[in-house]
Amino acid sequence: MLQQKKNSFPLRLDIKRKLTARSDRVKSVDLHPTEPWMVASLYSGSVVVWNHENQTLVKTFEVCDLPVRVAKFVARKHWVVVGADDMQIRVFNYNTLARAHMFEAHADYIRCIAVHPTQPYILSSSDDMTIKLWDWDRKWTCSQVFEGHTHYVMQVVFNPKDNNQFASGSLDRTIKVWQLGSKAPNFTLEGHEKGVNCIDYYSGGDKPYLISGADDRLVKIWDYQNKTCVQTLEGHAQNVTCVHFHPDLPIILTGSEDGTVRVWHSSTYRLENTLNYGMERSWCVTGQRGSNSVALGYDEGSIIIKMGREEPAISMDASGKIMWARHSEVQQANLKAMGDAEVSDGERLSLAVKDMGSCEIYPQMLQHSPNGRFVVVCGDGEYIIYTAMALRNKSFGPAHEFVWAHDSSEYAIRESNNLIRIFKNFKEKKNFKPDFGAEGIYGGFLLGVRSVSGLAFFDWDSAELVHRIEIQPKHIVWSDSGELLCIATEESFFVLRYLAEKASAALESRQGLTEDGVEDAFEVLGEIQEVVKTGTWVGDCFIYTNSVNRLNYYVGGEIVTVAHLDRMMYLLGYIPKDNRLYLGDKDLTVISYSLLVSVLEYQTAVMRRDFSMADRVLPAIPKEQRIRVAHFLEKQGFRQQALAVSTDPEHRFELALQLGEMTIAHQLATEAESEQKWKQLAELATAKSQFGLAQECLHHAQDFGGLLLLATASGNSDMVGKLAKGAEEKGLTNVAFLTFFLQGKLEKCLDLLVKTKRLPEAAFLARTYLPSHVPRVVKLWKESLAKVNQKAADALADPTQYSNLFPGLQQALLAEQFLEETHVGARPAADYPLIMPNEDRAVLEESAGYVPSGAAAAPEVNTALSHRGSLQLAH
Repeated sequence: MLQQKKNSFPLRLDIKRKLTARSDRVKSVDLHPTEPWMVASLYSGSVVVWNHENQTLVKTFEVCDLPVRVAKFVARKHWVVVGADDMQIRVFNYNTLARAHMFEAHADYIRCIAVHPTQPYILSSSDDMTIKLWDWDRKWTCSQVFEGHTHYVMQVVFNPKDNNQFASGSLDRTIKVWQLGSKAPNFTLEGHEKGVNCIDYYSGGDKPYLISGADDRLVKIWDYQNKTCVQTLEGHAQNVTCVHFHPDLPIILTGSEDGTVRVWHSSTYRLENTLNYGMERSWCVTGQRGSNSVALGYDEGSIIIKMGREEPAISMDASGKIMWARHSEVQQANLKAMGDAEVSDGERLSLAVKDMGSCEIYPQMLQHSPNGRFVVVCGDGEYIIYTAMALRNKSFGPAHEFVWAHDSSEYAIRESNNLIRIFKNFKEKKNFKPDFGAEGIYGGFLLGVRSVSGLAFFDWDSAELVHRIEIQPKHIVWSDSGELLCIATEESFFVLRYLAEKASAALESRQGLTEDGVEDAFEVLGEIQEVVKTGTWVGDCFIYTNSVNRLNYYVGGEIVTVAHLDRMMYLLGYIPKDNRLYLGDKDLTVISYSLLVSVLEYQTAVMRRDFSMADRVLPAIPKEQRIRVAHFLEKQGFRQQALAVSTDPEHRFELALQLGEMTIAHQLATEAESEQKWKQLAELATAKSQFGLAQECLHHAQDFGGLLLLATASGNSDMVGKLAKGAEEKGLTNVAFLTFFLQGKLEKCLDLLVKTKRLPEAAFLARTYLPSHVPRVVKLWKESLAKVNQKAADALADPTQYSNLFPGLQQALLAEQFLEETHVGARPAADYPLIMPNEDRAVLEESAGYVPSGAAAAPEVNTALSHRGSLQLAH
């Protein structure tokens, strides 16, 4: 029954063309294991490397004027190894394009090169009927020659299960299997009626098979243990030039001079597809483990196609049991079995793998039911539901797609492009034909159906339309509560809220129904311009991997990056008990990242404005995670809560400033002893008119310029006095000079200028304000200047020696004494309107007739004093 069903449904493999590279005739193609590169050797004598992701030619090697029949990557050495009809093997460094080595390898054309997977060896085969083993670690010494074929040796290939064994195909119509170190072949396979052009080994674990293609237009599959031909594939109309067992997919690819590449099922040997790209004769084909890409070479160029799904057939249930399919073999690993082993973020998990058995179909999709009791496998146009514990067949049937409902007892299948069947407890409950057809289906709280017109959601019980949305989804992911869902498209993803009660009431009352279903069934919460590859919900947080291999989560309009991944990984799920998120890749490698459930619960509570719940969760969040939570709160506008939660002093200080929390900011500034923090707090204190605090902060910050501004603006003479003293002690002479000047302490100003060797300025200050000090300052100036220019020093006139040059000196000195005796100290600001400004005073007139108290007549000094004044400052 199963076999009949399987034969009636073809293997459903999506095939998309990724690259078409026109060129001269292509004789070989190879794919790089890590870079997105294909190397092609050309009949015209060159080798080209294409990037199949961006469709660009990245490297060209001009080899010789004769055909180059083979070029292979040696990724571990950054090499391309090339064999040509000039009998030379050349080795190029593909990074520098430099030729690393070249030697004559054979006495005739070189047909093939095979690179040993682990040892520093290559095999070469030639029209000289020999196969040679070369050791690059021993300066490319020929370690062994294998002789036995009686015609051209067209291809050699290492056995992936035993790297010391290899096979060769020859135009002498035989396939020979050899052992490294042995001269004679182990055995010879005969059966083709004409020359053998190509061979390949099956790399899966279950079958010891070898495939060959020949000029008799036949493809033969051999059991190399029993040394028998197990199958012959017929259909090509010309010589078969290339054969390939795909390392991951259950397919055989064969190419021929008839221009076609045929795709055969590797288990049933049924012809699945015939590819004809109209590029004349096909010469070579290769695929690669872990990649969907297959490279094809033709007379007119090369093509890369993408075959099958990108996602691996892997699934994890809520308890941490992981199941996956390798080819048709199903395996299981249990995270619990790791015990208390320490797990590092991003590191490969060391999992004990248990073989569950072989699946009757090739699994393209494998998925646990929501309760984890069952697992479904879908592929080959069929589905099979197994018990998860023992892989016992529970149900099966034809299906292009299968999805689970939120309730594990229900599921749906898409049997065709217009028929959906719904099952409950493994029995069909309903079937229906959606109005616009069914190109895809999605499980969850509602049954999603994609069609050309958009996405329609149906009720599982009644199959009634709930709502239709004009959108073309790639994925739909529901939260556990059924309240939230993510709809991911080719360019972005949408987060919606499903209003289940409104939808149910409308369907029951028939009010508010339109041709698109219940009008208010969904509320759009946001659109995010990111491409979701895989996703899952934890509470109200949507965790996903994106197109640039970042692991992010989205909550309340904010995106938080958990990790930058180095390759495409697929989310398996989240185990709250472990506080870890698990991911797998195409090679079935499983890694994990820490993601605290308490953090997610807290963020969910915040988004719901449930701060009492958030406060209850907060103690469970470790201190090192509080800063992340605080930043989240801040972005949501909850700065007061962020200040209470944050443990980062820098972040707390910023928040305290934003909130005007002066006491907290002062405490943090005191603890940090940071000038910058004191300055920031001083600005805030000044803005809030807290001048006492501002003064303290500016003192701590050693910001004398700021203190001067504050002191003068507030008219605080005591503060100016303290500032003058502090500035002088710190050597800040500009501020000290200005503060002394403001206080009228001109002698201090003069002393500062003399002390700092600013003697010309000191002389002019003395001449203007302190004429009695002019002789002393001029003498110092002359002595200083004489060290540089004696003539200039002699030109300076000293008033005591040249009194005739300084008329009016007696009046100036009198004015100086007058101002000194009549100077009033600091005056209150209320007196300012009563005081004549300095610039309006005529000091010489005021001092006329003034007689100094108890003083002798002043000596005659001829210097002029314009006036002397001081700025009056209030206490």
